[in-house]
Amino acid sequence: MAEKDVAVKKKKGMSSKGEELRAYWLFILPGFIMYFVVMAFPTVFSLFLSISNYAGGALFGNVRNPLKIMGFKAYKVMFADQYFYLALKNNLLIVFISVFGQIPLGFLMAYLLHRGMVKFRDFFQTIIYLPCVISTVVIGILWKSFFAPNGAFVDLVRIFNPAYEPTVSSHPMIKVLFVILWMYTGTYFIIFTANLQKIDTSIIEAAKIDGASEMQVLSKIILPALSGVIVTSAILAISGSLKSFDLIYVMTAGGPAERTSVLATYMFNKAFKGAPNYPLANAISTVMIIISFFFIAITKIVEKKF
Repeated sequence: MAEKDVAVKKKKGMSSKGEELRAYWLFILPGFIMYFVVMAFPTVFSLFLSISNYAGGALFGNVRNPLKIMGFKAYKVMFADQYFYLALKNNLLIVFISVFGQIPLGFLMAYLLHRGMVKFRDFFQTIIYLPCVISTVVIGILWKSFFAPNGAFVDLVRIFNPAYEPTVSSHPMIKVLFVILWMYTGTYFIIFTANLQKIDTSIIEAAKIDGASEMQVLSKIILPALSGVIVTSAILAISGSLKSFDLIYVMTAGGPAERTSVLATYMFNKAFKGAPNYPLANAISTVMIIISFFFIAITKIVEKKF
């Protein structure tokens, strides 16, 4: 009898494990398939196209040239192009303003409102987050009109300098960076506001009773509690910055003279404007992915160290 009971228990254990395994795969399979179709396969296929002579295939009427592996020819062309480095520099500026501008500013505003240091909390929450719910195209057109030679910006400057005449700026990216800072800070403001509400207020009150200053509460309680959120926000900022396209394309289209071009607009121009160069466009996208992984790896290293 004892042996039969053990055998029955083993069979039940095996069946329950099998059921758990089937449930596990049924649970993750839709997400896995979606990730493979939307992310993994296009990434690998893009890498393949970057080392080929792909010219659009039958869809674009290019059926004469058979598909061949050309090695890293497209990468050599890309690294020899001065506009690639200009686009890369502009992307790095966006990464910088996102990580060291949007995140600290979003946290500061969330902290001030959460701690009740500013009145009219609901009003300011709405105003700060409002740019995030407006279409990027609408925002791009709005700021393009604002900075136009006959726009409101010129009129505002003439209030203080009546002799001011609009000219081609030597630093056109400053306007783009300002708009990016204004538009996306609200995203991190909401993230930090939500996570600040999760911190137990009794801990802060106990620290205050023990004589802790506001700065000590911030550095010893709040920032350590939000360390994971800060890292996640940094990763979001980096990945979002490297794929910046729509706002810049609407505001400047990369002009003047490609001085506001970023990697995404540079890739778009190579793929869809003039004589399409699909291997070069895919090489640019591959480099964008590598740079993104590089910065994310640095972020994780910094997280582990500090």
